[in-house]
Amino acid sequence: MTDPTQDMPREGQQPQLLQVIDQNRLAKNVSNVLSELTKNRYGNCAPAKLLAVTKTVAPTVINQFKALDILDIAENRVQVALPKLTEIAPEFRIHWIGRLQTNKVKYIIDKVCMIHTLDRIPLAQEIDKRARDIGVVVPALVQVNIAHEPQKSGMTAQEVLPFLQQMHQYPGLKVEGLMSMMPINASEEELRTFFGAMRTLFDHLRDEAVDGVEMRELSMGMSNDYAIAAQEGATIVRIGTALYR
Repeated sequence: MTDPTQDMPREGQQPQLLQVIDQNRLAKNVSNVLSELTKNRYGNCAPAKLLAVTKTVAPTVINQFKALDILDIAENRVQVALPKLTEIAPEFRIHWIGRLQTNKVKYIIDKVCMIHTLDRIPLAQEIDKRARDIGVVVPALVQVNIAHEPQKSGMTAQEVLPFLQQMHQYPGLKVEGLMSMMPINASEEELRTFFGAMRTLFDHLRDEAVDGVEMRELSMGMSNDYAIAAQEGATIVRIGTALYR
C-alpha cells in the first residue's frame, strides 16, 4: 500500500502518543467534563458540545471514545493525523484545529468534517479549490485572535466581517462560525472578558446575516478554562488534557 504521507514535507520529530488509558478512567473524565458543561450553560442554551482533542493519543485510545458516544475528535498535524485514520473507527468525525498550511489542504480535505482555523484568503481559496475538485462543501470556522497575541494566528475582530463578505466567492467552503484560543496565563477576569467579546462578535455577525455564512458554532475553551467558556457562550469546547489525566 502506498504511504499517503510519503510526498509531504517533513514536520519535525514525531511526538510520543499516549497508547493506553484505563477505560473506567477515561469514562469518568468524560463524564466529569459533560457534567461541568451541563452545569455551566450559557443562559437557556443547550450545553456546549465536547470535542475530544486526540492529537496526543494513539488510535488505541481514540477508539475507546466510541463506547462513550464521543465521536467528534480533533487533530492538528497532518503527518500525525493521517496514519491514525486507517486504525480508528469510521464513525469518528475529524475536526481540524491546527494552523493549516495551504500545501497541506489536499491531504485532509476529504477526511475532515470541519476546519476550525480558517484565517486568511489564500487558505479559503485553496480549501475552495480542493473541495470543488472532489465535489464537497467543507464547513469552516474563522479563527479570531481576540487577545491580539502576536505568536498566535487569527484575524482581529474588526477584520472578520469584511472577510466573511468575501466568502460567497468560495462555494467549496461554508463558514459556520468562529473559533478562538485564549492566553494560557490569563486570569479568570481576563478570560471572561475575552470569551464575552467572542460571544458578542458571534452574535453581531449572526445578526449581520452575511450571504452564504451561518453563525452556528463558537469554538472556544480548553481543559483549563472550558467551564468559563461554556458560561460565556461557547457552543464547542476543545478538551484534551482533562480527558487523559
